[in-house]
Amino acid sequence: MKQDFNGLREKLEQLSFPSIYLFKFIVKSDLKKIAQIESLFHSEKAEIRLQESSKGAFVSISVKEVMLGADEIIEVYLKCSKIEGVIAL
Repeated sequence: MKQDFNGLREKLEQLSFPSIYLFKFIVKSDLKKIAQIESLFHSEKAEIRLQESSKGAFVSISVKEVMLGADEIIEVYLKCSKIEGVIAL
């Protein structure tokens, strides 16, 4: 199933780049999945914050990183969509 990012692309193209972009993901508390998401970003440049849910079953991942354009942001979402169980907000 190919995801349609046209609506997101239109919104992103209204921004000026380069720009700091905030990505948000929710995933079950699974170190492998968290590592897969973190690997989508440049660890030396990105600001990554993890927040466990109250019962510890899920982790919210917020990532701020400078993005050069809409295509770069959509590429992250495409890669993320291949990680099972990840919800991108």
